[in-house]
Amino acid sequence: MSVRREQPGRRAEGRRREDRKTRATVLVALAANLVIAVAKTVGGLFAGSPALLSEAAHSVADSLNEVFLLASLGRSRRAPDAEHPFGYGKERFFWSLLAAVGIFVMGGCFSFYQGLSALSSGGPESYRGYLVGLAVLGVALLAEGSSLAKALHQVRGHARLHGRKMLPQLRAGDDPALRTVLAEDSTACLGVLLAIAGMSLHMITGEVVYEAVASLLIGALLVYVAYRLGKDTRDRLIGEALDPALRQEIHHFLDEQPEIDTVTALLTMRLGMDSTLVAVRVDLVGGLDSEEVEEVSERIKAAMEAAWPVVDQIFLDITEASDEDRVQARRDRRALDRTVEDSG
Repeated sequence: MSVRREQPGRRAEGRRREDRKTRATVLVALAANLVIAVAKTVGGLFAGSPALLSEAAHSVADSLNEVFLLASLGRSRRAPDAEHPFGYGKERFFWSLLAAVGIFVMGGCFSFYQGLSALSSGGPESYRGYLVGLAVLGVALLAEGSSLAKALHQVRGHARLHGRKMLPQLRAGDDPALRTVLAEDSTACLGVLLAIAGMSLHMITGEVVYEAVASLLIGALLVYVAYRLGKDTRDRLIGEALDPALRQEIHHFLDEQPEIDTVTALLTMRLGMDSTLVAVRVDLVGGLDSEEVEEVSERIKAAMEAAWPVVDQIFLDITEASDEDRVQARRDRRALDRTVEDSG
């Protein structure tokens, strides 16, 4: 296996550059959503349009979520201390979870309310201000599209960096802040199209049901996006393992070490964007004295840190493997290989 070495200072500077790019992407999305939220609210109240008001609630929720994401970028970079010895990397995931909750409560629930209210209303129809509302939505679509284009540009850069295509990089979603902005902007563009369709059909047919259905669809879309974002963030908060392919690489490396007889357990957990805990239980070959064991342990840990910069918390547990341990280790290894093969 070829070991790629990267100096800690260069790694930290690379992460700071990526954070600056993410911050710029979030700020662009925040500025767009603040302007759009005001325009949609004024246009929705003027036109009395439930679909436009649903989109206004969507933009307000997105604006608040961007504030959460900006907070996560700074707080997650704090240095470890006595109370948090592994650092604050999971702050990134916590604030992303709050953003998902905001999308659900402020966007999804309000959109459902607007749609149900429109269905139950029996008042006279009025199209006052609808052309203004449609114009507002057209401008919003351009603004949201520009923000989405910037987010996609950053994702494309990440894909080139990791040697992936766009779709696998989107699925990987390494940066929760960028992933949230991308989900918000994509949903916002689709939501605007739904609102335009609902308002247009309402004007053509005179039936408010089309606009009500548009509001309900926007609500359902926001709830689904909030669920997916919340689920992904929850997995990382409670302790998500490294990517199976990367775990397989680490396993290969350990198997190649002449001093290691058996790797009985390999446990990993992501602690943040660029921090991972790796705990390995190994049985060494016989005949090594205590000094040799210590030297082997330090050499293996240093090589792992050089090969995988994201792995910065490494714990080696030297133990004597039983027959049952060896059988279980072979099962775990075959299961890991199958997982990597299926995902490839």
